[in-house]
Amino acid sequence: MGPKKGNDSSKVKRKSTNIMIDVKKEIIAKHENGVRVSDLATQFGMAKSTICTILKNRETIKKADVARGVTVITKQRSQTIEEVEKLLLIWINDNILAGNSVSEGMICEKARRLHDDLVKKILVGVVILMFSKLARVV
Repeated sequence: MGPKKGNDSSKVKRKSTNIMIDVKKEIIAKHENGVRVSDLATQFGMAKSTICTILKNRETIKKADVARGVTVITKQRSQTIEEVEKLLLIWINDNILAGNSVSEGMICEKARRLHDDLVKKILVGVVILMFSKLARVV
C-alpha cells in the first residue's frame, strides 16, 4: 500500500463556473479574427486550457441555437423546449417593456401554452407529411 496523500493546503482549487454560450461564441469569433489564445484568456479571465477547449468544440458551439443565458449544450433537450424558451423570453421582455408585472405563475402558464401550440403545429406537419406520402403511393 502506498503512502496516503494528505490534504495539501498550499493547493488552491478554482471555483467551477459555467460559461454562457454567447460568451463562448464571442471567444470563437475573436479568435477567428486573429486574437491569440493567451490574449483571450487574459481578456475573459479564464485559463488558456479553457479557451482551447472552447475552440476545440467550436463547430458544436457555432451550430448551437439556444436561448440567451444557456450555459450547457445537451442532446437531451428537444428543439421544442429550446423554441419555447426563446418565445417565452421574448414574451417576458415585451411585458416588462410595456410595464406589466410578470409573476412566476404567469410565466409557467405561458410556457405551457407555448409548448402546447408548438406540439400541435408539429403534429399537424407530421399528419400533412403522412397524407402527402400516402397520396403518392395510391
